Amino acid sequence: MGRVVVISTGGTIASRWQGSGFAADADGSEVIATAPLPEGVCVEVVDLFSVNSPRLTTAHQLTLLRTVHEVLADPDVEGIVVTHGTDTLEESAFLLDLHHHDPRTVVFTGSQLPMGSADGDGPGNLYDALLTAATTRGLGVLVAFAGRVHAARGTVKTQAVALDAFADPSKELLGKVGFGKVTVLRTPQRPAPLALPAMPELPPRVDMVMHHADGDATLLNAAVEAGARGIVLIGTGAGNATPEIVDAVAGAVARGVLVALTTRVAAGPVTEIYTHGGAVDLVAAGAVPTGTLRAGQARIAVLSALLATDDPAEQSRVLRAALSSGDPVLVEA
Repeated sequence: MGRVVVISTGGTIASRWQGSGFAADADGSEVIATAPLPEGVCVEVVDLFSVNSPRLTTAHQLTLLRTVHEVLADPDVEGIVVTHGTDTLEESAFLLDLHHHDPRTVVFTGSQLPMGSADGDGPGNLYDALLTAATTRGLGVLVAFAGRVHAARGTVKTQAVALDAFADPSKELLGKVGFGKVTVLRTPQRPAPLALPAMPELPPRVDMVMHHADGDATLLNAAVEAGARGIVLIGTGAGNATPEIVDAVAGAVARGVLVALTTRVAAGPVTEIYTHGGAVDLVAAGAVPTGTLRAGQARIAVLSALLATDDPAEQSRVLRAALSSGDPVLVEA
């Protein structure tokens, strides 16, 4: 198989007791030492940072993205494993997948139980991730967890504390690991990759606003006034809100804000069915429907579009391309 680079970023898989709770503490070498290595795999560790994943910033995520591209510049690397906290793993993995142009696999993994736990899940997850990185090609960025392999796109954390923490509620399982073998059940549909973005001095602000009974436009308008260049509206049902929020979306779009529309429902696509404030009107007002992508990954898609260009019309085009599973136009560097 060959050489796999493990990029360590912290998370529960690297956490120890801190007196009042657990926090990322161990370096990558300590994490690797907890797991058996697949036969024939040589591991190299990059300690990038060590934080609990709720503390990750766009700067952290862009640093990770650039580090992955730098590692893959070495043709002798067979694949990459990223150890990451589970809370925002779905966001970082999707960011990398949107910009992943290499046939070699990048696999995210982590754990729900901290280092040293009896029957901890970290060692098994790490073994599966290493095996997946070393033996698969052409699948983009993946998530290996609890014996299952998921495509980055669409995969979210579905369990707060249970060990089988990740799934794509709208799609079938991508693959599984067992008896020292990775079995791929389907090939993910991925759009053409976006170009590697620059590291901005101040990343664009992208906020999320959820609709609910009695929901009004106060928070959406506040996000615009706070300087948000992108907003993810989390609608009800198939992507619905109110006429007041439709007006606020139209106002935000008129000011050059990129607005995406997702839903708080666990599975199924945003669909233009209802008017009187529903998705029909929100899309007509300029909101971009995100299909089956949920809030965290929709926000990453908006962020990537904002980083790709300063032109609002082009940002909308790039966002739609990133959301597509067809053949969008490749954004040139």
